[in-house]
Amino acid sequence: MPHALLGLSGALRAGSTNSALLREAARLYGADTYAQADLNLPLYDGDLEDSDGIPALVDMLVRQIAAADAVLISTPEYNGAVTGVLKNALDWISRHSEKPLVDKPVAIMSAAAGRAGGVRAQTMLRTCLVAFRPRIALAPEVGIADSGKAFDDNGRFVSDRSAASVTTLMDALKADVTS
Repeated sequence: MPHALLGLSGALRAGSTNSALLREAARLYGADTYAQADLNLPLYDGDLEDSDGIPALVDMLVRQIAAADAVLISTPEYNGAVTGVLKNALDWISRHSEKPLVDKPVAIMSAAAGRAGGVRAQTMLRTCLVAFRPRIALAPEVGIADSGKAFDDNGRFVSDRSAASVTTLMDALKADVTS
């Protein structure tokens, strides 16, 4: 059965280690297709929504989530929390008439420069996702610490421990997708 994964990275940077983490997770999952959503969305503004409706980029994001078999979310930790980029995307998704995350299998992970690997951001992200009612994969947290040194030149993990940790999470997600 083919599996299509969609990645949501809480970082917009071209060289983001969270985007690298998503790509490596999709590879370890064995996804047939993987795409990373564009979260460079306008800031949520109720007046903008009232005057112009939901932006086309948000419509596209909602369609991508709906079409995916599962969603991977990775966020850096900014000041102990998820990034504004990721929170803004969730705010826009929540305003859409379609609810693409309801019952959608989702895996959460993080990569950060610090020793904790962004796990505090994951706690906040789980709280933010409650209203969306996804099926969050249950596995030990994946927080890639010192993430600037975590990937080789080909985007693969340097550490077998990181690869094993992400594989465990991807196995849990796969079980959720096929259930």
